[in-house]
Amino acid sequence: MYAIVRCGGRQEKVALDDVVTVDKLAGAAGDSITLTALLVVDGDRVISDPAEVGRYQVTADIVGDSAGPKINMIHYRNKTGYRRRLGHRQRYTQVRITGIGTEAKQQSAKQQSPKPQSKATAQSTAKTKAEEV
Repeated sequence: MYAIVRCGGRQEKVALDDVVTVDKLAGAAGDSITLTALLVVDGDRVISDPAEVGRYQVTADIVGDSAGPKINMIHYRNKTGYRRRLGHRQRYTQVRITGIGTEAKQQSAKQQSPKPQSKATAQSTAKTKAEEV
């Protein structure tokens, strides 16, 4: 399963657990974001109808920031003594795709994952196991 998503004026082909470099996004490393899906391919089924694609969500976690290559520019005008040296380095954000699917599918997947126990529950479980021995 993969999807075509729109992010920062560009379109990217993403699949589960892909790390994609996109234009700079607001947020810190570890934050979760939702990307707009334009097309979803699930096996032999291609979903491109806007009404149906709107139900699908592509979620991603921000991995960190990165920068593109340094671009050097020189402006020069002949016979006038005009010279300017400029540089630019584009900023990017790397994101890891964590889920592609409808809201119902993603919520059921979250419910099936084991939840961490609180300290009180873990201590009471440990006490009952100790009493049994």
